[in-house]
Amino acid sequence: MNQTMAKGGMFSGLANPTRFLGLVRRVLPTMIAVTVALFAVGLWLSFTSEADYQQGDTVRIMYIHVPAAWLSMMCYVVMAFAALGTLVWRHPLADVAHKAAAPIGAAFTFLALLTGSLWGKPMWGAWWVWDARLTSVFILFLMYLGIIALHRAVDEPARAARLAAILILIGVVNIPIIKFSVDWWNTLHQPASVIRLDGPTIDPVFLWPLAVMALAYTFAFFTMHLAAMRNEILRRRVSAMRRVAASRAEAPRMTH
Repeated sequence: MNQTMAKGGMFSGLANPTRFLGLVRRVLPTMIAVTVALFAVGLWLSFTSEADYQQGDTVRIMYIHVPAAWLSMMCYVVMAFAALGTLVWRHPLADVAHKAAAPIGAAFTFLALLTGSLWGKPMWGAWWVWDARLTSVFILFLMYLGIIALHRAVDEPARAARLAAILILIGVVNIPIIKFSVDWWNTLHQPASVIRLDGPTIDPVFLWPLAVMALAYTFAFFTMHLAAMRNEILRRRVSAMRRVAASRAEAPRMTH
């Protein structure tokens, strides 16, 4: 463990994959239980709350769509910090973190695009429009697919991690564009109504189910991320054991 990692406190303590796996084994059951409970409460509130006087029951798509859109951005920010961990601090688990997060972020982004399209048809009269918000979210989805493809295309894991980290940090410029696109450009997408400097403008009847669902999505992300990191570490260990076994099997033949 180098000096930089030693100064990293909690994160340096998790640099040991065995210690990290032990932590995941202890916290994962609790996180799964909390996630299931939050989704049960959130979905119950979402389907029993009042319908909107203009949108009717279509407003319930918001409880699925908006948290998915938030998590699609949050996941990318987590990947950006992990990318810095790969390139700057050389943390042993950083590349595992951003590789494990990419498919989860792609799934959240796809869900946001799909549910946004389902909401847009009855409200806007169109499944899709190339406005600033939708286009920047679509670019985010392409970024996730590109990062996943890059990890799979490069054979050498350390080189794949560095290239993916560079691509992630280049793409992070898209996150503020997504967030402020509705403020910078006059687009079809409605302006922000929850995360605002002057407070939410959405009615509490709709805000509470949305808040619980957002919390459920957040726990779901961290639960899936920890599980995916655990699986990636185990997969790398199995691959390393197979390489050692193959080299040992090859050695006697080379001596003849």
